[in-house]
Amino acid sequence: MTETTSNAGSVHTESAVAGTRTALRTCPLCEAGCGLEITIKDEQVTRIRGDRDDVFSHGFICPKGSTLKQLHEDPDRLRMPLIKRDGEHVEVEWDEAWAEVHRGLAGVIERHGRGAIASYNGNPSAHSLSAITFARMLSRSIGTRHHYSASTVDQMPRQVAAAYIFGTPLSVPVPDLDRTDYLMILGANPYASNGSLCTAPDFPGRIEAIRARGGKLVVVDPRRSRTAEEADEWLAIRPGSDALFLMAIVNVLFADGLADPGASVEAVLNGLDELRELSLSFTPEAVASATGLDSSTTRRIAHELAGAPTATVYARIGTTTTEFGTTASWMVDAVNILTGNLDRPGGAMFAMPVAGGASTKGPSGTGKGFQIGRGHTRVRHLPEVMGEYPAAALADEILEPGDGRVRALVTVAGNPVLSTPNSNRLATALEDLDFMVSVDIYLNETTRHADVILPPPSQLQRSHYDVLLLQFAVRNVANYSPPALAIQDGQPDEWEILAKLAMLLQRAGTDADPADADPADADAEAIAALVDHAVNDDCSPIHGRDPEEILAMLSAGDRRGPERMLDLMLRTGPFGDAFGANPDGANLQLLIDNPHGVDFGPLEPRLPEILRTPSGRIELAAPELVADVPRLHGAISRLSGQAMVLVGRRHLRSNNSWMHNIEVLVKGKPRCSLHVHPDDAAELGLVHGGYAKVTSRVGSVEAPVEVTDSIRPGVVSLPHGWGHGVEGTRLRVAAERAGVNSNVLTDHNAMDPLSGTSVLNGIPVTVEALGTR
Repeated sequence: MTETTSNAGSVHTESAVAGTRTALRTCPLCEAGCGLEITIKDEQVTRIRGDRDDVFSHGFICPKGSTLKQLHEDPDRLRMPLIKRDGEHVEVEWDEAWAEVHRGLAGVIERHGRGAIASYNGNPSAHSLSAITFARMLSRSIGTRHHYSASTVDQMPRQVAAAYIFGTPLSVPVPDLDRTDYLMILGANPYASNGSLCTAPDFPGRIEAIRARGGKLVVVDPRRSRTAEEADEWLAIRPGSDALFLMAIVNVLFADGLADPGASVEAVLNGLDELRELSLSFTPEAVASATGLDSSTTRRIAHELAGAPTATVYARIGTTTTEFGTTASWMVDAVNILTGNLDRPGGAMFAMPVAGGASTKGPSGTGKGFQIGRGHTRVRHLPEVMGEYPAAALADEILEPGDGRVRALVTVAGNPVLSTPNSNRLATALEDLDFMVSVDIYLNETTRHADVILPPPSQLQRSHYDVLLLQFAVRNVANYSPPALAIQDGQPDEWEILAKLAMLLQRAGTDADPADADPADADAEAIAALVDHAVNDDCSPIHGRDPEEILAMLSAGDRRGPERMLDLMLRTGPFGDAFGANPDGANLQLLIDNPHGVDFGPLEPRLPEILRTPSGRIELAAPELVADVPRLHGAISRLSGQAMVLVGRRHLRSNNSWMHNIEVLVKGKPRCSLHVHPDDAAELGLVHGGYAKVTSRVGSVEAPVEVTDSIRPGVVSLPHGWGHGVEGTRLRVAAERAGVNSNVLTDHNAMDPLSGTSVLNGIPVTVEALGTR
């Protein structure tokens, strides 16, 4: 075999079979970052399997990764823009679509001003190199504060807590899975979804390796998930009480003399005595009725965490999408710190992202710190967090009359009608807009409301690098993937769509001809600004260099777009070549020459240089976090007496809402069912295979019942991301297995006040038997 390069730029091997090649790329579908080996014959994908030589995933692949072929070939995936005419979406040429986008957005700006436009970024944006590199340009071009995203129905509390404690939202410690002796997982199910805010291919295999070397796995979850089934111990906690459980562990660590952060951490630690005082009233006995966990169990777990050679606590969406999401995330860090497991091998450590990030830039060991509230929503006065407003507030801002009302919406790879609270209300709101444009590959439950849909190429036709997700990797690695397949003639790349959309927004209200908006001009302006910032940054490795020299090196070989920006990030990152100053350092060409990735080694201790707090110290008792403790204490009695509550769940073959149109992933036994414990089923008259009506404060759904002892009594569960088959969509496979939308039940008024994140777990509901159908 000989190594060569395809017409799409993909490094591959050419086999003896004419027209057959093998492309290597990182899977872009979830946070695991698994390497794929893709066999292509006559420009058609014939096989996808795990790349056994990938430096990070070593051949691991989940069922989703092998379906990139089906996703690319899906007849429902949009190939041409759509414009809504007389209530129906019709295909048009790109020039006509762009003219309509300009007309619609310019009209809203002329009538209502730029503040009347909002944006929403969906989960797939975090997995897109184009979206990561050009999203900021798009948001700035809109000229509004109305930015929303999937973050506030997902991970925002974890980032907010880390930002207050360590200085930046990207300074999230991750479990050192490959070296730990004791792992406690709360509200996560890695056997179904691998890691999240913890990039770790083959998370299940890493768990099994912990147990094989004599370690212990404890899973804290209201459901006996697939991960809990593999655990040494399952603790069936009451939903929403994770912060109380962790605070009780903190109480035991202090009371029993087990709190020992270690000399290196304690040297830069503020707030130890204050946290001790805060924890005094949260004894295991005081919180037992609220958590549903025996006090002796809580005490034992605290002693096990403190006594293990190494230990780490990891928590995810089951803890963040609750009313105490930020406080629970704070307590995760507190337990890791108090047991001496922060910033040490086998504990909770900080990644060193090869492309750099907030924790690698600026003065080492100090920074501006973190704050929220640089703006507030018009209707409910909810504060801005990390540059965006809570997704649950979007419908209010559209429906409520008055100055500043949202009249136009730009969505990028998002389906908030299925993924945000009180979905029916949001769907009603979207119908009330003057104009909506969506960048999306599907006509789905959200984009059916759009006046124009602009489809990017498929995932196999785009380049890829996990700029964001490798900020949370359990090992310092870098993988770049050129497109595996060429883009069709006339199809703009995703970055070109985003750049042109930004330019049209910039030019709206001017005499500029929208037809002259060339994405190449926006790209040139963006890279020049990035280089100028780097050479003028005192802490940059290229400080003082000639910007024209740097631009020339970046543009060699006619490189442009996301690749040129990525090359700058890599070369100025912590392992970078600094444009010749460190000749053996990282750059994009190094990754192209090593298509299986480059391993820069295991995580290393980073304190105190990683800190970006104004004090230059870990703020274990940040005032904003401390202020939430009385609210947490006040919830003990309410949670103790809580009746039936609803939680979500995920499945190995499901990835939010947008992978439900792939037959191979959804075939077989229907998965959108209501899990009910046998005791509750008997009391409510529910039967396995029958139907139940689930009602919350804001809505009702009817779902098939699955009676199972894998869920604790008093809790029912519906999976996230279903509710297809809506009129006006084009998702044939999804419509045949529509399921019900659990977010019809979630309350848009219920959220974690510190982060603006919606409460999607622990929703009070009533359940009524409907019999069989």
